[in-house]
Amino acid sequence: MFRTMMKAKIHRARVTEANLNYVGSITIDTHILNQVGILPHEKVQIVNNNNGARLETYVIPGERHSGVICLNGAAARLVQKDDVVIIVSYAMLSDEELADFKPKIALMNEDNTVQEIIEEEPPLTVMM
Repeated sequence: MFRTMMKAKIHRARVTEANLNYVGSITIDTHILNQVGILPHEKVQIVNNNNGARLETYVIPGERHSGVICLNGAAARLVQKDDVVIIVSYAMLSDEELADFKPKIALMNEDNTVQEIIEEEPPLTVMM
C-alpha cells in the first residue's frame, strides 16, 4: 500500500507577483526550493490564506535569494500581490518508507526568507 504524505511545505510565504500573462505555474526562489527539497516542475498545492482559494500547479525555479513567489497564468486570478500562501508538495510512500520519513516544513519570515525548518508541526499551535 502507498500513502500520499506531505513531503514539503512552505508555510506563510508572501506572494510577490501575480502574472496572468505567463503560461502557468508558480515561480519560487530556488534557495527556498532547495531548503525544502521541492524540484523544478514538481506538482504543488497552493492554499491562499487571504481568500481560501486552493489550486494545484507545478514549480518553476526563480532567482536564488530573490524571495520570489509568483503565481502565473490562470492561478493569478486566485491570488493578489501580498497574499499569504501555503505551498505543499506531496509524495507517495510505502508503509516501509514511512518509518524513516520526515517532511521538511519551512516557516517563512515576512520577507520570504526561511525563519526555521521543522520536521513536524506542533499540535494545536497557531503559527503566525
